[in-house]
Amino acid sequence: MGLKYIVVAVVAIAITAFALQNNTPTAVRFLFWNLPGVPLATIILVSVTLGVVLVGVPLLIGRWRLRLRLRSLEARVGTTETRDGERDRASGSSQSWP
Repeated sequence: MGLKYIVVAVVAIAITAFALQNNTPTAVRFLFWNLPGVPLATIILVSVTLGVVLVGVPLLIGRWRLRLRLRSLEARVGTTETRDGERDRASGSSQSWP
């Protein structure tokens, strides 16, 4: 557990150093949108964040669908096991084994 905190701290320090070293003002233009004087580190970090979100959302949706399918299949297995157990009990009580 402590290793995770150390890794997070190291990544946070690296991001802070990156932001402090890349603070050159840059103009951002996109279609009719214009933002003058945005720090370069902000542009890069926002772009990386958007990329992670764009990749992560479809992965989360796929994982959610797989969980729903897993729950459905687990319910079917449970129903089948219950039915088989009842059938075994019923057949065991009506038959006599030598």
